[in-house]
Amino acid sequence: MKGLDPTCPILSVLIVTYKSREEIRSCLDSVPRHLSGAPIQVIVVENASGDGVGEIVQSCYPWVTYLELPENAGFGRANNIAYEKASGEYILFLNPDTIANEKVLTHCLQRLKTDPTIGMISPKLRMLDGEMDLACRRSIPTIWDGLCRALGMASKFPRVKLFAGYNLTHLSDNGTYDVGAINGAFMMCSRRTLLRVGAFDEQFFMYGDDLDLCYRFTKSGYRVVYDGRVEMIHIKGASSSKDAEKMSKAVFSATKQFYLKHFNPHRSRLVQWKYAGLFWAWENLSRFKSKFRGYRGARPL
Repeated sequence: MKGLDPTCPILSVLIVTYKSREEIRSCLDSVPRHLSGAPIQVIVVENASGDGVGEIVQSCYPWVTYLELPENAGFGRANNIAYEKASGEYILFLNPDTIANEKVLTHCLQRLKTDPTIGMISPKLRMLDGEMDLACRRSIPTIWDGLCRALGMASKFPRVKLFAGYNLTHLSDNGTYDVGAINGAFMMCSRRTLLRVGAFDEQFFMYGDDLDLCYRFTKSGYRVVYDGRVEMIHIKGASSSKDAEKMSKAVFSATKQFYLKHFNPHRSRLVQWKYAGLFWAWENLSRFKSKFRGYRGARPL
């Protein structure tokens, strides 16, 4: 069997970079060369940012497979290109602005190996300021969840289930349970399940792709699991924070795209107008709240 071959990677770590020169060293240094007695394969795909990431990877990390695309193909397409080159029994989609550790990788890998009902798993992601990255455990939000987040009720009453459905803040940070979605910064799954469900939908250029993939895993009968018993660092937004306003618009657009794909299968004009109005209200409420509080941008995720 493939998993018993000591020369075959137990895990393929796929990293898509875009203006990630400042983060890539810490990320690659944090990934061990072996896990559970088997090698780890690391593939870096550079999305044509031209910031010199390739020079760093090729000169300092010769064991890493490096691919440079001629143009920015988007997050999903670049990950799919890496996935086509992957040979590991398990797959980890990992952001370059993360700092992993062997404990996290071993723990998540072991859960996937021992429980075939788990399709995808994420640990707790903690940002540099010590706060938890709330996007590492999310529901598939309802209109009510979005309204609670936009109006600030979710942040004001984070432990009240009625208002905290978006980021599930009423649940223990240190627990483990099924969720609607995890963050694209860390998504570990088996090759077997990914072959059944399919990889990223390339119609999503940068945002919404992780939400879409998680939802498709759930619809295919697999569990999407958050495990807060182990944690790692997510610097958060290293490749997109240079233009927060543009990023904000892209996030809302991608989230609306997700809803139209999954909750308007017959392409009803009425449903399209409904979501257009709801997301317009959601975005503008969030933008007003963010500017009032001095934040640089508003985002639903």
